[in-house]
Amino acid sequence: MIDLKLLQKDFDATATSLKRKKVDSELIDLLKNADETLKHAKTVYEHTQAKQNELSRLFGQAKKEGKSTDELKVQVDANKILLNELLDAQRIAEETLESIAMRVPNLPDADVPDGADEEDNIEIKKVLPLSEFTFTPKEHWELAEQNEWIDFEKGVKLAKSRFSVVLGMGARLERALINFMLDFNRERGFMEVSVPMLVNRRALEGTGQLPKFEDDLFKIEGEELFLIPTAEVPLTNLYQDEILSSAELPIKMSGYTSCFRKEAGSGGRDVRGMIRQHQFHKVELVAITRADQSDAVFEEMVACASDLLSALGLPHRLVTLCTGDLGFGAAKTVDLEVWLPGQNTYREISSVSNTRDFQARRAKIRYKEEGKNLLAHTLNGSSLAVGRTMVAIMENFQQEDGSIIIPAVLQKYL
Repeated sequence: MIDLKLLQKDFDATATSLKRKKVDSELIDLLKNADETLKHAKTVYEHTQAKQNELSRLFGQAKKEGKSTDELKVQVDANKILLNELLDAQRIAEETLESIAMRVPNLPDADVPDGADEEDNIEIKKVLPLSEFTFTPKEHWELAEQNEWIDFEKGVKLAKSRFSVVLGMGARLERALINFMLDFNRERGFMEVSVPMLVNRRALEGTGQLPKFEDDLFKIEGEELFLIPTAEVPLTNLYQDEILSSAELPIKMSGYTSCFRKEAGSGGRDVRGMIRQHQFHKVELVAITRADQSDAVFEEMVACASDLLSALGLPHRLVTLCTGDLGFGAAKTVDLEVWLPGQNTYREISSVSNTRDFQARRAKIRYKEEGKNLLAHTLNGSSLAVGRTMVAIMENFQQEDGSIIIPAVLQKYL
């Protein structure tokens, strides 16, 4: 959640920052009205409290001088009732403002480039030369079917569209990738953590998926439990409502989970193949840091994901997201896009984000430093999406006969 003190200090500057992130003006107006209502409620309460203090002083003085206090007592009692009513009004105004603020995205960092959508993202650099072929490369679904690695029809039979069954060497490759990614991240200092794939509403509110993105989540009927859209949710919320010591930060974690998304806003994109599934496997990086550590840890996480792709021999590029393409909770994001020769394009395979104190304020993750409780910074990033990595391996290492060479770093796992 954004810092509500910023609204009170300089609403116009905060609104300008939100507009950079393409926040709807109607939501900004709601935020402004709620903020003004709260300010008014506080002012009225403070004036009434000052009046109560003065009436109490006069009451005490009259009693000390032996004068009648009947009229003053009536005023004191009536004003006390009014104070309680005004305190309730102030509480309601605070709850209303917080409820609206929960729907407001994070403010973008000042150095994030302005832009409308992904077309305005800025390339940082390319890593590894593009794969070269003496034949026309096939797309991954053709290769998957030819090698009997993935059965898309059986996924539909078992569930519905955008589910698939991975089998044989495909299933072994999937498992090898998960183990390789976890080992790689552990060697980089990220502690391996295994977490539940069901979380409660509070956890999803903490990382920002709720209330805004409930339509994209799979909910368990009759329970306040949801299938996770990413391991970022349980990993970050491990420290929900905790006060950590400054000395134990940064906390760096890596976890493998299945992820579940309805893809409600995908608009029918990537309906074929493994790019956009309702269920997919992913290895995630999450960090909890002090404010002064988060920039360095952000660069470390980007480098970790990029080096992992390089170890697999996969050409990719790093891209800074513009304000219009930033995620809800992100203050800054670098996407890693892998080259897919079958599609003749780069596709996102990892997204590393610094949310600053946005998630920590919602989840109440703090650390103690010099006797003060300060909000932590939280960061997250894919390392990597397993299905998309399989797609990249199939397309980049395909041979003319349709067979696929397995990257050397994975062979020991097979």
